[in-house]
Amino acid sequence: MKRDFLTLQDISSDEFAAIIKRASELKSGKDAHACPLMGKSIGLLFDKTSTRTRISFQTGIYQLGAQPIYINSKELQLGRGETVEDTAKVISRYLHGIVIRTFAHSTIEKLASNSSIPIVNGLTDLHHPCQALADMLTIWEQKGTLKDVRLVYVGDGNNVANSLIEAALHTGVDLAIACPRGYEPDRNIFQNVKDNGGNVQLYIDPEEAVKDADVIYTDVWISMGQERETERRRQIFKKYQVNKELLSLAKPDAIVMHCLPAHREEEITSEVLDSPQSVVIDQAENRLHTQKAMLEMLIR
Repeated sequence: MKRDFLTLQDISSDEFAAIIKRASELKSGKDAHACPLMGKSIGLLFDKTSTRTRISFQTGIYQLGAQPIYINSKELQLGRGETVEDTAKVISRYLHGIVIRTFAHSTIEKLASNSSIPIVNGLTDLHHPCQALADMLTIWEQKGTLKDVRLVYVGDGNNVANSLIEAALHTGVDLAIACPRGYEPDRNIFQNVKDNGGNVQLYIDPEEAVKDADVIYTDVWISMGQERETERRRQIFKKYQVNKELLSLAKPDAIVMHCLPAHREEEITSEVLDSPQSVVIDQAENRLHTQKAMLEMLIR
């Protein structure tokens, strides 16, 4: 039976742990010459521009022995009115899986419900599960554990924050999210995780949130599609900048994370982003390894 990976709730906690373990093995070079997906073809359907998602998936699919096929949605008949449903049914006959990076989460749900092959969420406005997998591998590498690690996310309660909330439920991470009123993560995701025992807290004051933090994480204040709100968002979020002063309130050995691209001197200063405490490049590399482990599990 085909499985999709639209959110982190599509896998169990045991599967989450298995992906992190397998990703670490792949990163170490174990099975470097194995090609478990030999003869498969996997589509990369992108509505949004990308650096890390496209390159990491395209490289990882190739390393697993499969053929990556990049698909710009504007070049499909979708751009001339063909429905998502018809497109999904047709390309299911050609491919063994699809990674999609798009805007509305409902689009990926519609694609999944009409496809006979696995659908992987490369990013939607609501979720970014592949990023959260890489984040958890990075924290595990740096701290040796995930259980009870205090992870503080500072900034906009966006798709990254939503997926970190779901990751907390799987891993036992102690997650704090500091954001302005009106910019909280998705209420349903937050409440579902809280109801199921996830250790997640919301804060308004970033200085209070980062006390004793093991990890400080941030993301851009202005995501794709929000450019008209740039100046207003800059004013609202200006006290949520991750800078030297905020970092000093965390534990001395705290690490700094950012899913990139970064808007330097907005949500994070160059001084912090380029500091020895920053692990953002390791974090970006880990997209490759965790996605390979996830695809290996998902596509048979």
